[in-house]
Amino acid sequence: MATRTTQTASHWGVYDVVTDEHGAIVDTVPFHADPHPASFVRGLPEIVRGPLRIDQPYVRAGYLRHRNGQGRGGDEFVPVGWDRALDLVADELARVKAEHGNEAIYGGSYGWASAGRLHHGPSVLKRFLGLHGGYVDKRGNHSFGAALGIMPYVLGRSDITNLVASWPEVMASTELMVMFGGAALKNTQLDPGGAVVHDNPDWYRHAGGSGPLFVTISPSRADQPPASRSEWMPIRPHTDTAMMLGIAHTLATEGLHDREFLARHCEGYERFESYLLGREGGPPRGADWAAAITGVPAGEIRALARRMAASRTMVNLSWSVQRADHGEQPVWMLVTLAAMLGQIGLPGGGFSIGFGAVNGMMAPRVEGMPRPTLPLGPNAIKTYVPVGRIADMLLHPGRQIECFGRAITFPDIRLVYSIGGNPFHHNTNLNRFLRAWQAPETVIVHEPWWNPAARHADIVLPATTTMERNDILAHENSPYWLAMRQVIPPVGQARNDFDILAEVAGRLGFEASYTEGRDEMGWLRHMYEVAAAKAREAGYAPPGFDAFWQAGQFAFPQPEAGSILLEDFRRDPGAHPLATPSGRIEIHSRTIEGYGYADCPAHPAWLEPAEWLGGERAARYPLHLLSNQPATRLHSQLDPAQASRASKVAGREPISLHPGDAAARGIREGDVVRVFNDRGAFLAGAVLAGHLVPGVAQIATGAWYDPLRGGESGSLDKHGNPNMVTLDKGTSSLTQGSMAQTALVEIERFDDAPPVTAFEPPAVRRA
Repeated sequence: MATRTTQTASHWGVYDVVTDEHGAIVDTVPFHADPHPASFVRGLPEIVRGPLRIDQPYVRAGYLRHRNGQGRGGDEFVPVGWDRALDLVADELARVKAEHGNEAIYGGSYGWASAGRLHHGPSVLKRFLGLHGGYVDKRGNHSFGAALGIMPYVLGRSDITNLVASWPEVMASTELMVMFGGAALKNTQLDPGGAVVHDNPDWYRHAGGSGPLFVTISPSRADQPPASRSEWMPIRPHTDTAMMLGIAHTLATEGLHDREFLARHCEGYERFESYLLGREGGPPRGADWAAAITGVPAGEIRALARRMAASRTMVNLSWSVQRADHGEQPVWMLVTLAAMLGQIGLPGGGFSIGFGAVNGMMAPRVEGMPRPTLPLGPNAIKTYVPVGRIADMLLHPGRQIECFGRAITFPDIRLVYSIGGNPFHHNTNLNRFLRAWQAPETVIVHEPWWNPAARHADIVLPATTTMERNDILAHENSPYWLAMRQVIPPVGQARNDFDILAEVAGRLGFEASYTEGRDEMGWLRHMYEVAAAKAREAGYAPPGFDAFWQAGQFAFPQPEAGSILLEDFRRDPGAHPLATPSGRIEIHSRTIEGYGYADCPAHPAWLEPAEWLGGERAARYPLHLLSNQPATRLHSQLDPAQASRASKVAGREPISLHPGDAAARGIREGDVVRVFNDRGAFLAGAVLAGHLVPGVAQIATGAWYDPLRGGESGSLDKHGNPNMVTLDKGTSSLTQGSMAQTALVEIERFDDAPPVTAFEPPAVRRA
């Protein structure tokens, strides 16, 4: 039988798909240079033609009768032709613009979408809406939003993904790697721009022989790096800042801090030290004080401080630690602790944020490597909403909140246009979010599958996957440009997002501006040649587009070692000042002090979280729920695929419990349990896990939202979506970041559980 092999890529890897003469998929072969492909690399080929694919445009039945959100999420759908669907979209965009202005359109699509440089759903949408007159956008992200917001005040920069130590640097120079939140290997299966070579398992193996000692400070031993030279220090969730303060107190009182570095390179250390030593009121924030908060013995805190001062030490913070109430504080304190050690700017020393968070961030980057890019164009609307406050915006138009030192006013959103993300995955407190999602008059989505986003929309347009279109993979964490070739024809009536929006633009009168006369391959050629010209100016030699497309890849020469973070600043802070008001590392910020925020003081501090195991609320809800990245999918992508389904327990997302906590509740391995608090409840499958500290439960994010009664706020989720119980307030008035890790719950065994229906299409009314 004749076969054809076609290269494509996703966030989790590059792979060849083998199809037979009839177009059926017969095999998936990982990229030849990838030593450790992701465990779920075959997921997309498995489900690309599955029963959940949306075969044609659909409109919610109730929306055809009355243009409002009533019934959204629980209604049946009516199939329509493409012309009618596109007319509805264009007419509604024109109506909302005419009646309410472009500030009534929310286009802040959020999600990893596609790894390709052209067919990235949120990008093509923003280009389209900008040409339509503008849109309300989001600000920040759910991954590291608090760090993104605080770092401009501390370091004068917000490029969080560049604040990561490289493997060659760590292996060559670091003696002690202290990791707040750890670095679970499963996270390195993925990369926002597409994982190409999964080599982190090899680096960890080498580190086990001759690399640094890894000390993981986390509520879970599973967050430990898989290196033989590693230690685990269990800690109570949300107390990392207190732990760092206890270490800092030992450094200061024992004279182990670098006074010269602090005086020359930092601003405001004296103000912070007064707080640390209790001179401004309050107790000294020493090891004994920290032990009572963190659960880590005081002797171990002091011993770690002394080891850190005696070694070339790198301190790292996982993204998850700052995704909590007052999440700015551990980030700020991490930099302060590294400054006290005086090793910032030295090889193997200083600080790192997000080591092990995604696949390629620890690799040395190719300097001056450009990327083929689709220009988004201008956005005339300057109103924005913090990404974690979408529900507040939809529920309370006109309300003001503080953010980055000024008041912002929520707009009155009448139309939501969403591409490339699942709002019912990343938004917290889903019962409240569902009520908010009913408020707009119209919700439009492009989706390949009947996932929660599609089921909660009014107009649903079937979109292609990466396997049904051509694109280019190129990102800053990899030295490769790779051709993503179309593997199969579009399934059903699916179209790519760019073409869909081009047709809507034609109806609205700006198709020529949107497409610039280029189709898919025309744009890929143009984007490539613009980037290639820049690359040649930088001294590289990429081939012309035709040669690249035929070869399928171009590899830039990757350096053996990366640059040392803040090396020039350390050597001469006067010649290489930071972009802060003082030009130095701001341990105390006069700018933040001027804002007067009680929930974000002018220097790093321990602030009691809204919910934690040391608070009053723990008497009613005595378990702290942590949610992490799954090992078998990307967030909610590929949840219907075999790898994700095989990980389920009793058909539901597994939740890990300490054996003692399970026994106290009469819960056994494999039981269906109900996880609940005042915000909501979900069902999950129990797994007993000795790697957790008592009082902590853990569940992966991304199980498709599956309410017992669709469209009804307060309904039980049957499948295991942790955002039924997470808290939806901002980390602070400064950044308004997301804080999904701040959630106390109770868990009980649940008998006679209803069946999971997450992977069944919605009801369809046929003519």
